Amino acid sequence: MIDRVANSSSQGLRTVIDSYLRYLQVERNASDLTIKSYGEDLDALAEYLEESFALEPAPSEVTTLDLRGYVSAVSEAGYSSSTVARRLASMRSFFKFAQRQQLVEKNPAKPLRNPRKSQKLPHFLTTDEIGTLLNAPPRSSSAGIRDRAMLETTYSAGLRVSELVGINENDLDLRDGLVRVRGKGRKERLAPLGSYALVALEKWLDIRQLSPKSEKLKERPVFLNKFGNRITTRSVGRMLEKYLKESGLDLRTSPHTLRHSFATHLLDAGADIRSVQELLGHKSLVTTQIYTHLSTATLKGVYELAHPRAKA
Repeated sequence: MIDRVANSSSQGLRTVIDSYLRYLQVERNASDLTIKSYGEDLDALAEYLEESFALEPAPSEVTTLDLRGYVSAVSEAGYSSSTVARRLASMRSFFKFAQRQQLVEKNPAKPLRNPRKSQKLPHFLTTDEIGTLLNAPPRSSSAGIRDRAMLETTYSAGLRVSELVGINENDLDLRDGLVRVRGKGRKERLAPLGSYALVALEKWLDIRQLSPKSEKLKERPVFLNKFGNRITTRSVGRMLEKYLKESGLDLRTSPHTLRHSFATHLLDAGADIRSVQELLGHKSLVTTQIYTHLSTATLKGVYELAHPRAKA
């Protein structure tokens, strides 16, 4: 512990924190939840600094080194990178306020960088699990035929669930095996459809019955609910959950998991990452790179084939 004495002529840290929270409430009209979050973050900081200084310091005495020590302590305590980043944001904002109030010369939190966010690998299904899921909808009912077409189309084209439910009749080109997809930011792309998806779509379109309301629409939806209107993303989620339970598959699986699985399986099979980027409609290659988590077996196989001294 560093033995330091606070400057008694300056306002104490907690007094300034109280002033800052009032400023957020009165002048910034911040929500109660925001004020509560900032208050908790700054209270934790004050407690750490009081322990470090042996008494309450003034904001002017807090250095970047002090704050770096606090950030390290928070990280070592096991807090997530997003929590550390939020506490850094609270500190920067607080000391910026203190600087405007001429209580500090410089903002000691400004030089601190946010921690790198730990990138969680997306959950995906194996090819065998995908096969089990896609075979789960019954072929004997119209709902089952529709559900199979939705699941096959989602996995075949790597679609977001919003893209799936947004498909209209004039987006499909079954002869050439393509579907026009409207992604984020209204950006359009053409996505290929495999033979399984094409067969499932043709069967569904043969029995699909639009409601009078949908019949009158210029862009008639492909996937419908039981009333003949465009199905919602929530309904797709409920449909998927039903088949997951029936198949005994991981209930963490969401409609987006099929998109993750699509990308993972393509890359594991040797597809070029830039091609997968285009198929997914990603603006940045960095976004696609989260899918490059090849299995250990795949990597070992590549190594044994490629390395001149992998095998005797």
